[in-house]
Amino acid sequence: MIAKTYEREKAIELRKQGLSYNEIRQQVVVSKSSLAAWLHAIGLAKHQRQRLTEKKKLSLQRGWKAWHDVRINKTSTLIREAKNEIGSISSRELWLLGVMLYWAEGSKQKPHNVSQGLIFSNGDPLMIKLFLRWLREIIRVKDAEMVIELYIHESCKPRISAVYQYWNDVLKNKFASIRTYYKRNKIRSIRRNNGENYYGVIRIRVRKSTDLNRRITGWIQGVCENSRVV
Repeated sequence: MIAKTYEREKAIELRKQGLSYNEIRQQVVVSKSSLAAWLHAIGLAKHQRQRLTEKKKLSLQRGWKAWHDVRINKTSTLIREAKNEIGSISSRELWLLGVMLYWAEGSKQKPHNVSQGLIFSNGDPLMIKLFLRWLREIIRVKDAEMVIELYIHESCKPRISAVYQYWNDVLKNKFASIRTYYKRNKIRSIRRNNGENYYGVIRIRVRKSTDLNRRITGWIQGVCENSRVV
């Protein structure tokens, strides 16, 4: 009983100094429930409460960082393992990749527009590079037959030089010029693509490519039929 009284008095004294429950338990070996019963009526000064709040905040930040690091490491491992599963890509696989890309992001022929040429649009630089490789190596389209256009919000005009440099690096300066079309910002729209990492959308147009687009339509249909989805 004497030992318990000593522990209680010591815990109260440490609490009055502004220590947290965990800090007190490092000096007084007792359960949290006992501390709560002993200390619930002990008030703290403003600066003591501020210290404990800041200490708790820092603890949460450390916990978040540790969790964040675990997630980043796990993500890196999964991506590395998945990347190794791909291996080398054959010409036929590259051909199918291009067909799938166009199916997802290309302009299709419609009943009201059966003369639609090949137009591919996207803002992902890697996707643009892959599609250009597909056009050149698989479809044998020459650079002179392509028109490269940039569609970007007019709010990006002040940094358009950096945008041009970005896309020239992606395209390896293969094209003499990029036609630029500015999109007006809608007053009521809430846009997220307006930061320093926004570079608009690249549109690749192939001249006199109506028949090529029709062939791509047939390839897409062939993929669907041989995949037994129709």
